[in-house]
Amino acid sequence: MSGAKELTILQINDSHAYLEPHPEVFWTAAGSEYRMGGGYARLAALVRGIRAETKGACLLADCGDTFHGTYPAVQSQGLALLPVLNAIGPVAMTVHWEFAYTPQGVQKIAAGLNYPILAINVYDKKTGNLVFPPYLVKEVGSLRVGLVGIASNIVDKTMPPHFSQGLRFSDGRQELPSYLNLLREKEKVDLVILVSHLGFPQEVELLRQVAGVDVCLSGHTHNRLYQPVVVGQTLVIQSGLHGSFLGRLDLTVEGKRVTSYRHRLIAITPDLHPDDEVEGMISTILEPSREFLGQVVGETDSPLDRGGMLETTMDNLLLQSIIDLTGAEVAFSNGWRYAAPVPSGPVTMNDLYNIIPENPPVSTVNLTGYEIREMLEENLERTFSRDPFGQMGGYIKRMLGVTVLVKIENPAGQRVQQLFLGEKEIDLHRLYRAAFVTEQGVPAKFGQGRQDLPERAVDALKRYLEKHSPVRAELRGTVRAV
Repeated sequence: MSGAKELTILQINDSHAYLEPHPEVFWTAAGSEYRMGGGYARLAALVRGIRAETKGACLLADCGDTFHGTYPAVQSQGLALLPVLNAIGPVAMTVHWEFAYTPQGVQKIAAGLNYPILAINVYDKKTGNLVFPPYLVKEVGSLRVGLVGIASNIVDKTMPPHFSQGLRFSDGRQELPSYLNLLREKEKVDLVILVSHLGFPQEVELLRQVAGVDVCLSGHTHNRLYQPVVVGQTLVIQSGLHGSFLGRLDLTVEGKRVTSYRHRLIAITPDLHPDDEVEGMISTILEPSREFLGQVVGETDSPLDRGGMLETTMDNLLLQSIIDLTGAEVAFSNGWRYAAPVPSGPVTMNDLYNIIPENPPVSTVNLTGYEIREMLEENLERTFSRDPFGQMGGYIKRMLGVTVLVKIENPAGQRVQQLFLGEKEIDLHRLYRAAFVTEQGVPAKFGQGRQDLPERAVDALKRYLEKHSPVRAELRGTVRAV
């Protein structure tokens, strides 16, 4: 093909600081099963091999949620991972959970990277200026490739206030067209890659509204796309989570158009030989905490995972532990999507910090039945909004002690059909004592008599496991679509 040029794009997203191989959940026709996967040293070796195979006609991009999610990452505010990511060598990334370390913490991470954080949608409130570079142009052989970044847009809408202090986040719809025009007309690029952490539904809607992106590297929603989704002329890929997968997209480009492509979602499996240099870096990072994290604190008879939209065994264990600690009637936590599964057997301190790495205090609050209902309606809208940009991340709020029957397809505010405490319908006027973790568990606008306890989430989990092992945490049908 005359004038045809080849380019390989590699993607990681939502790796959540999983430095080492770990159990990962895989779905089969018979249900879920657990296999070992991931590990940055194996990922590094795979990337190195593809770069050699393609003779450098290869770009690796990272869609964010990279520097938060495990004990070593949180304890170091993400900084411990810098040498590892620099060694793997993405050309650019964007961000979301990195803001858990505050905007200043994200800037410290950015200062230590050998590549830029890109975002067209994060602004300083005082100056109105962009906080990060909006785009990057890379020469790859005879191709000029423009990369545009869009950070998560929910940081100042659903996350704790310290994540976004002094910043404003947009969804990028207004900004993207001008940057596409700049890249095409001024920078004369042959190809535009969007590096995004909006989430798959939002990115598909964005691309329906804004034409001109050749490839969208999608993040946030942990989709395992085994083949690209095509929106107009744009190829969209997303590559799981926990660094358990690498997305590979081989393109043929001719006349500033993608004329053919081939995609693979590559599982990072134990048979891959690790990169020795990166493996050494990881050992250095983990050595100070290895003994502490390796402590066995109990045993589980039931496998624990977080791979479910409506309810999970992992979160049921967390909620059981805070009810046991507080004596509350009901318990709530955020609908997180990350955390490596824990197969049946021993449970370690490392597992507990993977379940809830930010280790917030256990809190209590008194909620009326009406407030519980309104809180769930708000959460259901943020999860299932018909407007993709109304979806605010995460799964359904986790709950224990209540059972809710929902019509997911109903309009906002009309999804909860019935709400039970035990076998009785909740009294909308009665006060119920609730336990929760994180500000997302029970938002501040709900309830009265809010109190943070001395015990933190990991304390509650450890106490419960030591008291009740072997534990069980089955699915209970807490949320049922009817």
